[in-house]
Amino acid sequence: MNFSGLAYVLFTMVLAIISGGIMVYYYNPKRKERIEAPKQRMLDDDN
Repeated sequence: MNFSGLAYVLFTMVLAIISGGIMVYYYNPKRKERIEAPKQRMLDDDN
């Protein structure tokens, strides 16, 4: 495998790790209340 092929493989792996980390961070159960709060505020009645 030449350098450019190895670079593409490493770049793909880095992007996969970053996107996986974002998903784990976003869907962490500890963050559920913080994520759901704006949705609940939007559904609350303003009256």
